[in-house]
Amino acid sequence: MQLKLIPRLVLCIIIQSCTSDLRKDEASDDPLIREPDIQSLIENLEDSNNKEVMVIAHRGDWRNAPENSLQAIQNCIDMGVDMVEIDVRETKDSVLVLMHDKTIDRTTTGSGYIWDFTYDSLQNFFLRDGLLHATPHKIPTLKEALDLSNDKILVNLDTKDYGNLGKYYDLLKKTGTLDQVVIKAPIKKKEAESIFGEYLEELYFMPLVRTDHAGAMEMVDEYLESDPPIAFEFTIPSDTTSLLPRFSEIRKTGSSIWVNSLQPHHCVGHNDELAAIDISTYDWFIENDIDIIQTDRPKLLLEYLRSKGLHN
Repeated sequence: MQLKLIPRLVLCIIIQSCTSDLRKDEASDDPLIREPDIQSLIENLEDSNNKEVMVIAHRGDWRNAPENSLQAIQNCIDMGVDMVEIDVRETKDSVLVLMHDKTIDRTTTGSGYIWDFTYDSLQNFFLRDGLLHATPHKIPTLKEALDLSNDKILVNLDTKDYGNLGKYYDLLKKTGTLDQVVIKAPIKKKEAESIFGEYLEELYFMPLVRTDHAGAMEMVDEYLESDPPIAFEFTIPSDTTSLLPRFSEIRKTGSSIWVNSLQPHHCVGHNDELAAIDISTYDWFIENDIDIIQTDRPKLLLEYLRSKGLHN
């Protein structure tokens, strides 16, 4: 009886082996699956003059996992996204965690201000998905997010609290992710030098510029006078801004041009939801020399860029 089972067992093993190999072959043919190569990502970030357009996933892959969750980051790694944007706040007991809002009401099963909870007490709640359904996922720490991202994907930290930079810096050093992280702030150069001090020499820093605000041009020129930043993030509600024609010139100085496709006021109406209906909506970014795009639809944007030969 046992002897009759042996050929069947061998056959099952062979079938499983063949199936596994087939899945590996299928994965290698999938244009949206890329082995992480952090050095190539860093080199691309530092090169503002190549033809590659970088894709940044806003709060991770929040359409398929809770925003700012470890799963949302992992999905981005698997998808081949270049960088994930995450939001950081501090708990009552000084633990840095991923959370966009001041309260946990919208994104978790709990309620209250994030700073009124210890980290352990936050673990009593579950993250909600985009439809506000409770999931098995918990609020992660920044350390967990950095450990997951290490050597796999770049990270943009929306820190909410610039005064805590020393704490962020120490954590980046501890996790070995210092050269993978971009920190941003909507401040002028002198203010950045005052707040960040010596950390500016070791961190990738990106100023946020609202092109419809008075002094936007002067703010950019001040940064370009010496040691241009890794990139500028521009909010462009109108195409009448005099900065738009300067994007090519700015890129030649070594600073990339980052524009969000999240909402109409970020990109003169050329946003993700319009692109979901008409993919040529994204042409506007290419035509205006934008080489970094933060999106709420990373899969769609990757498909578009790869079809144009603008993303590996």
